Amino acid sequence: MRFALLEPGAGAVSNVAGDPYKELGVSRGASADEIKKAFRKLAKELHPDKNPGNTVADERFKRITAAFDLLGDKEKRAKFDRGEIDADGREQFRGFGAGGPTRGGSGGNPFGQGGARQQGFENIDLDELFGGMFGGGTRPGGARGGGFSNAGLGRGADVKATLEISLEDSISGATRRIQFSDGRTLDVTIPKGAADGQTIRLRGQGAPGASGRSEAGDALITLKIARHPVFTRDGADLTMDLPVSLTDAVLGGKIPVRTPEGTVSMTIPKGSSSGKVLRLKGRGAFADGKRGDLLARLMVMLPEEENAALTKLAQAMRDAGPYKPWRD
Repeated sequence: MRFALLEPGAGAVSNVAGDPYKELGVSRGASADEIKKAFRKLAKELHPDKNPGNTVADERFKRITAAFDLLGDKEKRAKFDRGEIDADGREQFRGFGAGGPTRGGSGGNPFGQGGARQQGFENIDLDELFGGMFGGGTRPGGARGGGFSNAGLGRGADVKATLEISLEDSISGATRRIQFSDGRTLDVTIPKGAADGQTIRLRGQGAPGASGRSEAGDALITLKIARHPVFTRDGADLTMDLPVSLTDAVLGGKIPVRTPEGTVSMTIPKGSSSGKVLRLKGRGAFADGKRGDLLARLMVMLPEEENAALTKLAQAMRDAGPYKPWRD
């Protein structure tokens, strides 16, 4: 048997009432490319850098990111389509006896047939969890975990779980509260510069020792850094696409740039082209204890509406002899 850990209020986007297909405006039969295209279009419109101070756009951006996180993963999408998980990625399962289906950790018996995976956490095997309490005793016929043995006064078993954290939390550090199925809660301190796959040991927070007379086990929390909608990791470095106006690209200037630790000002060199990469030192992620850089790839953007002055200038440049960046 298995039970799951819950993660209330740990910074994950809630999409309980939403339908990820509707959030992205695609049909249930949409291809992976169609889903990706829809997400990119909405992300461009709703990106926080394009809508500063717009809380409505910011919240919608979070929802479409959560929707894409589910539908962009082939395995998660298949489970959602089969009704095995909800829009938050939480499994649907039945508790013991009658009482109908329950949502992981939202009331009723916390144990389900085969267990459940809650957002950000791995399942935990009860045989493994309680086996150490009884010294690995067995039932008649070899069923593990039911009986007592002379070794039953040993240390309690360790509890293992996986906690999904944001890129920002891994860089700056944070405290996240998690809740066990039995109602216990633990505060997990995320250290500054935490690495993907790093395990945090919480002493004495695992399964209790036999009859309460022995030392309790530990809780082992493995950190998993979630995919970010803006930044892509490359070792310790982060890369991002940075939209710039045509005027800033031609004339140069200072523009705001989002980083994992807030917005900073970056100088765009005069005469910059799309694809040019600018580096912000020490603004990346961590790897092997060292801080990387943030690499911003410029994307020169034209006005969405026709600009008469720009059109006139472009025509004059063409008449004077068009600039040909390609090679004949």
